[in-house]
Amino acid sequence: QVQLVESGGGLVQAGGSLRLSCAASERTFSMYNMGWFRQAPGKEREFVAAISWSGSSKYYANYVKGRFTISRDNAKNTVYLQMNSLKPEDTAVYYCAAGGGYSGTEEWRYTYWGQGTQVTVSP
Repeated sequence: QVQLVESGGGLVQAGGSLRLSCAASERTFSMYNMGWFRQAPGKEREFVAAISWSGSSKYYANYVKGRFTISRDNAKNTVYLQMNSLKPEDTAVYYCAAGGGYSGTEEWRYTYWGQGTQVTVSP
């Protein structure tokens, strides 16, 4: 059982930056592909970014490409999401997730989920 704890959310003005972190409890963290998803009020959860277990493959949703960067530090059992040029429409609860097999953008690839961290971007 992998436990994931997100941190780094908060309130920021449009155009600002935040870095989210997701710490995993397992020493086998390096075996898992990791993803970030988000859910805005009244909307379904959507994919944001993903990174393969080795870090060699990265995926981004079109609406964050060029603004967000996903990375991981397997020595620290942590995955990051650097968010720049934030927009009010980025306001959501951000979740990290871990999964085995092939990396990708679909939710079904991810078995373990964190509790989420709130990101609020003011105009």
